[in-house]
Amino acid sequence: MDPQLLTTLNAARRNRQAAVLVTELEGGNARLVMRSESVAGDLGAAIGKTFLTGKSGVVEADGERFFLNVHLPSPRMVIIGAVHISQALAPMAAMTGFDVKVIDPRTAFATQDRFANVDLVADWPEDALRDRPLDAFTALVAVTHDPKIDDWPLISALQTQAFYVGALGSRKTHAKRVERLMQAGLSQGQIARIAAPIGLDIGAQSPEEIAVAILAQTIAALRKPEDTGGA
Repeated sequence: MDPQLLTTLNAARRNRQAAVLVTELEGGNARLVMRSESVAGDLGAAIGKTFLTGKSGVVEADGERFFLNVHLPSPRMVIIGAVHISQALAPMAAMTGFDVKVIDPRTAFATQDRFANVDLVADWPEDALRDRPLDAFTALVAVTHDPKIDDWPLISALQTQAFYVGALGSRKTHAKRVERLMQAGLSQGQIARIAAPIGLDIGAQSPEEIAVAILAQTIAALRKPEDTGGA
């Protein structure tokens, strides 16, 4: 690989940016396409599909053959609230490939006994996320029901274009949340990205069923953003 391309690709990896290395199979010319870039024609459509599926491979586009080598940051799920739903959701999300972190400053909830083998931080979200902030490949799941804990990460997720933002609570609870977030300076468009009530509407009742609904909605936002409003 061209040294300059390798340097650019390594920088993208460090910054958790998605990129596709596009190589012409006939001539061997290569270029790096970032997810934020627009590419016209059939090649652009193929690159867009590759970003969504995360699968590298050979494509024919615009009369040529290309190898698309996709480099995606691993998806993260940050769960705010060490509650019963989180106990079910954290291992399920990890099994489907998410890098999972559970954050809750309430030490009575955030215990290793309740979250064995889970990256658990008993601290306020703004402190727990200081060294590894939210980004476009992060799903933010806020389930504490406590504005003092949930609001900051919700605001941060919306400002950093996290691909999924969900918050637990009734419509009445969410209406009050909307008022607070607007007062914090967020636009109606930003706030509209919050999945609330959280999770797909499958009639979930138990914490485990709610966890399934949340995980399914998160995966849809990652793999089918055009259908779910995700980034």
